[in-house]
Amino acid sequence: MPKEPLPETFADLPVVTADRMREIDRRAGEKFGLKTLDLMENAGRAVADETERFLGGAAHDAQVVVCCGRGANGGDGLVAARCLAQKGAHVKAFLCPPKKDGGKKGEYPDYFIANLDKAKKAGVAAVEAGPDSGLATALSNSAVVLDALLGTGSAGKPAGAIHHMIQEINRSKKPVLAVDIPSGVHPDTGYHSGVFITAVETLALGLPKRGLVTPHAKRNVGLLKVLDIGYPADLFTPKR
Repeated sequence: MPKEPLPETFADLPVVTADRMREIDRRAGEKFGLKTLDLMENAGRAVADETERFLGGAAHDAQVVVCCGRGANGGDGLVAARCLAQKGAHVKAFLCPPKKDGGKKGEYPDYFIANLDKAKKAGVAAVEAGPDSGLATALSNSAVVLDALLGTGSAGKPAGAIHHMIQEINRSKKPVLAVDIPSGVHPDTGYHSGVFITAVETLALGLPKRGLVTPHAKRNVGLLKVLDIGYPADLFTPKR
């Protein structure tokens, strides 16, 4: 029996591959002057609003855990953490430690550091994830978890600290909202390599990714929503 073709659109928006998404992000800066920090701000605010809706329309006093990777997906998560704290939520952000370079501790990207500083000033308790970070305890007390570990730029099986954080999230059995894509799920194929997040909702940023609309990914994606993060519609047409 032939496979059912994947939809070309979802919610009246084009379904895109990871490469196409990178091209759209590049054009957003070149053609429209949209900076990474601006798009990240829009994305994080939209995620925070959806999280508040998930919490019944009131984030005040809610316990929220945000698990952040080292890159842009983690930066989106930090903006969401700050915005939720500003709504009155009690937010704890757990950060994947930066990669080590030549035996020395590395650094996070500038946009990540900028959003981390803002989050801390807003009252977000942010710590690097590790054996003594208290992640399991925080998860056990949380009302919802934001998965901002891996985005469309990731491929392969999650390893190291991110692997451990995914395991802790899964053990907690708390509802998870995935930022852009459930960590461990391939953005183009929808398959995973054995280490993955199962979300109750996936909040795709800007456009739906191809892997999210595959039938076999539905159990990991949950309810798929696409959040407007300020992309002009002209970006969605191929460059000529």
